[in-house]
Amino acid sequence: MSAQGDCEFLVKRARELVPGDLWAAKAWLITARSLYPADFNIQPAVWREISVITSALRNDSQDKQTQFLRGLFETLPGRVQCEMLLKATEQCFNTLERAEMLLLLLRRFPETVVQHGVGLGETLLEAESIEEQESPVNCFRKLFVCDVLPLIINNPDVRLPASLLYKYLNKAAEFYINYVTRSTQTESQYQGSQDSSDIMSPSKRSSQKYIIDGLTEKSSQITDPWERLFKILSVVGMRCEWQMDKGRRSFGDILHRMKDLCRYISNFDSDAHAKYKNQVVYSTMLVFFKNAFQYVSNIQPSLFQGPNAPNQAPLILLEDVTNVYGDTDIDRNKHIHKKRKLAEGREKTMSSDDEDPSGKARSRHIAVNKADLANSIEVLESFKLARESWELLYSLESLDKEFTRICLSWKTETWLWLRIFLTDMIIYQGQYKKAISSLHHLAALQGSHSPQQITGQGSLENQRALIQLATCHFALGEYRQTCEKVLDLMCYILLPIQEGGKVQEEQPKVKSKFRKGSDLKLWPCTSRAIMPYCLHLLLACFKLRAFTDSRDDMALGHVIVLLQHEWPRGENLFLKAINKICQQGNFQYENFFNYVTNIDMLEEFAYLRTQEGGKIHLELLPNQAMLIKHHTVTRGITKGVKEDFRLAMERQVSRCGENLMVVLHRFCINEKILLLQTLS
Repeated sequence: MSAQGDCEFLVKRARELVPGDLWAAKAWLITARSLYPADFNIQPAVWREISVITSALRNDSQDKQTQFLRGLFETLPGRVQCEMLLKATEQCFNTLERAEMLLLLLRRFPETVVQHGVGLGETLLEAESIEEQESPVNCFRKLFVCDVLPLIINNPDVRLPASLLYKYLNKAAEFYINYVTRSTQTESQYQGSQDSSDIMSPSKRSSQKYIIDGLTEKSSQITDPWERLFKILSVVGMRCEWQMDKGRRSFGDILHRMKDLCRYISNFDSDAHAKYKNQVVYSTMLVFFKNAFQYVSNIQPSLFQGPNAPNQAPLILLEDVTNVYGDTDIDRNKHIHKKRKLAEGREKTMSSDDEDPSGKARSRHIAVNKADLANSIEVLESFKLARESWELLYSLESLDKEFTRICLSWKTETWLWLRIFLTDMIIYQGQYKKAISSLHHLAALQGSHSPQQITGQGSLENQRALIQLATCHFALGEYRQTCEKVLDLMCYILLPIQEGGKVQEEQPKVKSKFRKGSDLKLWPCTSRAIMPYCLHLLLACFKLRAFTDSRDDMALGHVIVLLQHEWPRGENLFLKAINKICQQGNFQYENFFNYVTNIDMLEEFAYLRTQEGGKIHLELLPNQAMLIKHHTVTRGITKGVKEDFRLAMERQVSRCGENLMVVLHRFCINEKILLLQTLS
């Protein structure tokens, strides 16, 4: 028997023994390798064995056959292992298989990284380009960023120019940020039949069954993506000779360091300036994206969770209008007009986009209920760090230019989560005209992310742009537009909502020591919270018009209807309205009996008609002018109208038990045209 025949016999015998006796099979193969080392690399049968063994090395399976083949490979000398992997790589014609095979080689034999590492990286990036991958979260980029890049940049023998290091850092940042912030819509494309209950909160997303097309489930999982990204930033920084700090530093520390560097960056020569510009841009940019994501993932977790995730209502940043029942601007009747002018002037100064384009002039307190956001301190700190990072990136032209270039290449204008953050930041800065523009962009993005019309709670969530548009128009003193947005929103409110103590308890509360400076709130996006907020906005819009020197019974009537909400909080304003009616001597509001069901108010209006109350002439019944004409012809004006009024009051008292929120919702829906006309 020839040597070749003997080798084939030994391999054949080993293959026959695999199903029954793995150890015997291993012994036969070791014998073949020992007796015929020269032939071992060229036998077709052995090539098949090599292919089977290397496939087992790349396989996540834990079955007996695979474990045996892995164990068999481990028994081979290192030189033979290296040669096997190289030969197997040459036989791969599929880019992905070839890359995975080379990765096995690079991991087991670090000395081969110098020869093959950069070439493999470039091959993967080229394949990504050729395959025209839509998302940076694809199999080629994943293998490059997570598997190849760390091997390259952590090997001191691999010499890389700074330009290539920045290119690789850019690719890594884009991949990790897109991976972490991927939406549930994207996830469903990859997850296939995976159980949606496995989708967890953003802080635990590494354990999700998220499968990247072309990779196995195991290979698709990335633990601690942010940690990995900042590690790459650190290594690239050291290799590019940035001004680095020793030890681990917080995001606040990094940002503070970058602010210091910016102060004297213009003093460096062109090469050093370019180097430190890149340090500031990439360090600050990663702090920005990390903290902006932390903020948005906490205020709107549904963006990053599956359908079976815990149902936490999104939170929306809105102007605080809890002081709507106060009457500081209308304290002295004879100075109302002057005070209103002053108030409007002050409002415009505060909200004018021309006053302070950076929005850095004033620090604003954001109130939030602990029940709505348990980790509110951390979330608001993330919001602050992200804002400061953004401001730093736009503080110098060179930084602005580079950051803008990166954002354009990453298509960040299509990131819904980022637009939510930017909108909140602009509102915080008091740049309401810019915020309105941003909100139109947000509404368009939401439409593209949710093409199907979701019913119920989802509908209101989809209207976050509408809610914030209302608050921005209000801050600009554009009350008709505010009213218009609020009334549009009412269509999405789910009834019934219980009026009373419970609702008030669930609304965000502000401790009295903060009340003076609290001009923003994170408000839950639920019907129970949003409808009261809308009623506050409407009251604030009509209040100024109702309490002017000039007479406006319609506005005053609307105010009286709205003051029923959260009664008796608005009692002082109601008494001021009564005082104004007494001064006028008469009052006309034909919607009174349709929407006023508050017993205290009914008693007050009944009293106004008595001798003691001043015998005020009230036209509160629909078509009362026609009724007066009718009674004059038939029974005499006084007796007839008195009787109608008494009967209407009796009927109205019987309605006092009606759900007030249903009554006020009907008021907003049915009287939309009238409400808007009053503010025209």
